[in-house]
Amino acid sequence: MHPASDPLLELSAAGVSVWLDDLSRELLAGGELEALIRDKHVVGVTSNPTIFASALSKGDRYNEQLRDLAATGTGLDDAIFAITTHDVRSACRVLRPVYEQTDGVDGRVSIEVDPRLARDTEATIVQALALWRAVGEPNLFVKIPATIEGLAAITAVTAQGISVNVTLIFSLERYRRVMDVYMRGLEAAARAGHELSAIHGVASFFVSRVDTEVDARLGGVADPAATALEGRAAVANARLAFEAYEQVATGERWQALAAAGARPQRPLWASTGVKSPAYADTMYVSELVVRGTVNTMPGATLMAFADHGVVTGDTVHGTYDDARDRLAALQRLGIDFDEVTELLEREGLAKFEASWDELGATVRRELRDAAPTAARIGSA
Repeated sequence: MHPASDPLLELSAAGVSVWLDDLSRELLAGGELEALIRDKHVVGVTSNPTIFASALSKGDRYNEQLRDLAATGTGLDDAIFAITTHDVRSACRVLRPVYEQTDGVDGRVSIEVDPRLARDTEATIVQALALWRAVGEPNLFVKIPATIEGLAAITAVTAQGISVNVTLIFSLERYRRVMDVYMRGLEAAARAGHELSAIHGVASFFVSRVDTEVDARLGGVADPAATALEGRAAVANARLAFEAYEQVATGERWQALAAAGARPQRPLWASTGVKSPAYADTMYVSELVVRGTVNTMPGATLMAFADHGVVTGDTVHGTYDDARDRLAALQRLGIDFDEVTELLEREGLAKFEASWDELGATVRRELRDAAPTAARIGSA
């Protein structure tokens, strides 16, 4: 690599917003997030319960807040809410200049609704509103999973002027519904008198998990054609998602909303860390370069792309027929792609819930460890 090259800058110039899939108090207090914004062109942050659980188990940045929460007898769910909204609020403030420089497009930080509510529309709406109010920053995205029950919540929350990051999208059919409910939310927001230009959205289309599942199934197929399809399904699926996005963007319904000031619900490539050592560690970035998208990367993927990523221009347009051929070839080999995406949604929800349980266990342990100190301080 030429020493003067800057792959992340090239990626940004190609129209892909570089977001970091990581957040911790250490990242914030140590100045690392500012450095990533300055040096690695990071313009957004996504978070999840696993990230918070990991952050809490390292270092002592959370000790003071944990002691305060323990001293006041704060319950577990309220403690998690307080800890996570604190970090997300801080990250929003760090990214606020980016938000202002990009007219609200970037400079965004996402916080997730409790995944245990993913099958409960009303509870999701209530918590989304609570998170929005508690963080109190305009550059927040509230993450809502694209379950059937989540779809109605996305419309309701968007209708109240709140920007949503729709997460856990695997199938093209569900993605089309996600775009529909975003437009429904905007239409309702307009009727309620909200300023449409203040509402933003992203739709997080998951990538690497598709290859992990499909490759496992291809491994059981006794056909030479199976090997050639390994590591090819996820990118094909994502590219067809962008085609679906373009179809909606050129339709009359969206054009009417855009004329009224509405902002696009940008496709966001999520789960872009490569799981298999057989594949290039940057492939879910380099093969999904197209203007008007977001790629949220784990730290390792971000650094790998900064080191040796290659941007060859748009790698999505002109690929749609090939992508359809790949998915059709899977069908011919007996792999039901609809079954794959349905399974991935179920597993994704289970993983989200397990992550939340892990976060809860971590906070419970930290509160217990902080309690004696809190008691001593209170009795002093």
